[in-house]
Amino acid sequence: MKNLLQQIIKFGIVGFFCFLIDYGLTVGLANIFGVHYLLSKFIGFVVSAIVNYILSIKYVFKQKKEMDKKKEFVIFIILSAIGLLLNEIILFICIDGIYDNSAMIQGYISRETMLSLSALLATGIVMVYNFISRKLFLERK
Repeated sequence: MKNLLQQIIKFGIVGFFCFLIDYGLTVGLANIFGVHYLLSKFIGFVVSAIVNYILSIKYVFKQKKEMDKKKEFVIFIILSAIGLLLNEIILFICIDGIYDNSAMIQGYISRETMLSLSALLATGIVMVYNFISRKLFLERK
């Protein structure tokens, strides 16, 4: 149990660092440079996923000895792609589905604020998915 707690803490530290990368790129590209929010999310997620892979394999999860690096990376990319899809769906629902169709919400918060809040929500949900999926598929038993 102590090892799991230590692993969750390490995952949280790595995740927070990668969150800063993902969130900063997503919100910065969209709100400052006018890049479409789904494209900015894609860029932020891909960059943070690469950093996350390197840090997770090095510091968080014990590698499966029988798994070669190529297979491990392919599994990581597949799991990350699913996480990206979840991110994009959550953002799309929040922005195009909810915000753009609610004059009341638009009266209270800006689109930029809605994007920021939606990105936080998506990150929280996908963080849980990432930990569970990586623990199941990438860690040595």
